[in-house]
Amino acid sequence: MKYLLPVVVLSLASCSLKDEKTNHSKAGLEGTWRLLSAATIENGKTRVIDFSGDLKMLKIINGTHFAFLKHSLNPKDSTNFDAGGGRYTFAGDDYTEYLDFYKDKNWEGKTFKFKVTFSGDTLIQKGVEKVEKANVDRIIIEKYIKEKP
Repeated sequence: MKYLLPVVVLSLASCSLKDEKTNHSKAGLEGTWRLLSAATIENGKTRVIDFSGDLKMLKIINGTHFAFLKHSLNPKDSTNFDAGGGRYTFAGDDYTEYLDFYKDKNWEGKTFKFKVTFSGDTLIQKGVEKVEKANVDRIIIEKYIKEKP
């Protein structure tokens, strides 16, 4: 009986530590995230874009919606921009985006499912982008850092 209490305490502690690592609250997801890098894997080829130079992208997530904005910091390049957004759901490490708004209508109304992991102020989002009308079928891995208020 004297050993039962330590076993129960250790079991509860290990459960709460596991939940901290894998089950993040929606509040932890909310905020402004700056994209650091984006990798796409398509037809066995990997392409990585570094967003620390002239290209900048933000993803803004509130309680019900997300939006992303990308543009070039180079004043001579006014054509490199992208934006979209919509609703999302988040449970455990499952993050699903419902793209309601986008410049290419082939993408609107599509659902994109991701797994997310957190490490401090870093978010890694991995999933599949599949849009048949746009001939897109690829894995994406995006690494974000949370912007300070």
